[in-house]
Amino acid sequence: MRITLIDFLREAPGLVMLSSTAEYALRAVLYLAANNELTPIRAPDVAAALGIPANYLGKILHGLARAEVLRSARGKRGGFELAQPPENIPLLSVVSVFDRVGETRSCLLGRPECTDRHACAAHNRWKAVSEEIATFFRETTVAELLDSQGTLERRS
Repeated sequence: MRITLIDFLREAPGLVMLSSTAEYALRAVLYLAANNELTPIRAPDVAAALGIPANYLGKILHGLARAEVLRSARGKRGGFELAQPPENIPLLSVVSVFDRVGETRSCLLGRPECTDRHACAAHNRWKAVSEEIATFFRETTVAELLDSQGTLERRS
């Protein structure tokens, strides 16, 4: 079953282990990539399309611009656009502005120290999963999530 990117982005919250801020950032970047018109897109337009509070999204987009993931322009024709082609933007560069993905791994069971030497019951399995998650964000680009029609494939 194929869905439009905008439908996916509206239904996406909670799909990955990210803060809502990082999720909103990723959804907004994907939206901008799929709608890469000749003019920048205004923050309120992105917010309305994705169902995200406009003030909150505005702050997120400005954070992404400071991190040079996006470019912003003020004025009548202002708005936001990708700072580089989507194939050059790894997902990690988007979410790491707000979340620490893959840098450090906390204990799944909440122990203050959880290492290979002093492992909790979930350590070995969680270590493997968390390394795969970090690799996914490091090696997957924004372009890879989009196809030529700006849609995502949903597996049902």
